[in-house]
Amino acid sequence: MLFYVLLAAGIISCIAFNVLRVREGGVKALLIKGLTSVLFASCGAAAAMMNTASENFSFALLVIVGLVFGLMGDIWLDLKWVYPQDNDIFTFAGFGAFMTGHIIFLAGLFINYVDFAQIKYIIIPAILAVVLAVGTLVIEKPMKMVYGKFKAITAIYGFVLAFMTFLSASLAIMNKFENMTLNFMFAGGVFFLISDLILSGTYFGEGKRRPVDIITNHTTYYAAQFLIAASLMFI
Repeated sequence: MLFYVLLAAGIISCIAFNVLRVREGGVKALLIKGLTSVLFASCGAAAAMMNTASENFSFALLVIVGLVFGLMGDIWLDLKWVYPQDNDIFTFAGFGAFMTGHIIFLAGLFINYVDFAQIKYIIIPAILAVVLAVGTLVIEKPMKMVYGKFKAITAIYGFVLAFMTFLSASLAIMNKFENMTLNFMFAGGVFFLISDLILSGTYFGEGKRRPVDIITNHTTYYAAQFLIAASLMFI
């Protein structure tokens, strides 16, 4: 019950944040964004509490830590709009926090779900992640984006995010989609990829900070985080 109460509060908070961000932005939007992020981390904790006796409880602990890093990334990236003179440091800090969160998700997957006897389920996602990371650099000019000093961290983060998503998908396939934790992690990863694709346009492109871009970016992002938190209901 607690999970669903927190989820409902998170949805309401996400809607309120999107309205504030589009209308005025600033500190008010940042405060509501922080609340929404606290709620997805809380959902993860509430879901984990339902399965404290699970043999995969270590996965839950790692995912919760990863969600907390996502919370930190949310706040740091939003501070760049509040303090534009410190844009670079907050952008790097936000990228770093999200990348760390996904590395922790990967650690949880490797510790609890990877079968090293079936190495193809690791190698193929890694190759696809490299292709996607390289692709983010290749499409820079065709998509009229300028990564500038953030080119390297964009590619590295793209690889980590893609590897988490593709590894979740690969492990879900290995388990014939019968493991709901892996299914939810995969779905969360997909929404993360969609969100960051939109985000790259708003950060590095021109004319892509329309209300529709802001709303779709944050809606898909929070869908990703709440799906990842929900995965802990099935460990």
